[in-house]
This record gives sequence, structure tokens and C-alpha cells, in this order.
Amino acid sequence: MTTQLAPSTADDPLAYRPVALVDLLDRVLGTGVVITGDITLAIADIDLVRISLRALVASVGALVPPEVAS
Repeated sequence: MTTQLAPSTADDPLAYRPVALVDLLDRVLGTGVVITGDITLAIADIDLVRISLRALVASVGALVPPEVAS
């Protein structure tokens, strides 16, 4: 399965090169990625519940320094 990357600029010819899902997952796990989001439940413009979400997705090898892993 391959996906298309969104162009960074209109004249960038490499923006639409196909990327395998396995390669994308390998890059994300190798370097890590942080996902954040906010959810607010409100009634009549009164905030009732606010939830802040943060998730770190990375492999253990990317998070542990090399001298500790050996």
C-alpha cells in the first residue's frame, strides 16, 4: 500500500512521490512523533468539560540513549 504526500509548495516535483506505509511507519517509530489535541464539551457557550490529549509514539530504541541500551 502506498500513500501520496501533500505538496509543500505547488512547484515541488518531489511532493507527490509514492511512499510505502512500511517506510512511513519505520520513520515515525525511528524518530518519534507527538500527537496533541483538545476536546471541549460546551452547552450555550459554557464550557462544561475540557480534555487535553497528548500521545508520544516512538520505538524504545529511539527513546533510550545508546550508552544505556548496551
